[in-house]
Amino acid sequence: MNKPSGSQAQVLRSNGLKVTLPRLKVLEIFEKSEKRHLTAEEVFKELLASDAEIGLATVYRILMQFVEAGMLHKSTFDAGKAVFELNRGHHHDHLVCVRCGKVEEFFDEAIETRQQEIARQHGFRLVDHAMALYGLCSDPACQAAGMPAAPLAQ
Repeated sequence: MNKPSGSQAQVLRSNGLKVTLPRLKVLEIFEKSEKRHLTAEEVFKELLASDAEIGLATVYRILMQFVEAGMLHKSTFDAGKAVFELNRGHHHDHLVCVRCGKVEEFFDEAIETRQQEIARQHGFRLVDHAMALYGLCSDPACQAAGMPAAPLAQ
């Protein structure tokens, strides 16, 4: 196993968490992953591949601690499957492929402004929001599969 960096320990401390090897290893996976959105099972598989002896229940517990501390964002897209991503301090929305599960991030100022306007029209003051758009990604296999049986109404 690689020795976790001092900066990872500092990140945990600054978020009010005790520095433990399992927490360091999970944080390291998110920092080094090429994928931004990881399921608990994917984190667990990465830990197994690195010979870390951390159980799946511990992974779930650490992920929820990281969410509560504001270090991770948790999103639930299709069929209730949760994905986690590092909180990098900026808002974004998601495009989700209904065939392969690929998730892409985007930010659009016009959409953000319109959401604020709609909230005001209904007497709401937004404190947070999440938007996910579902469709088929650009992968030829996904495009060839066509739309699912019950596409969203236009």
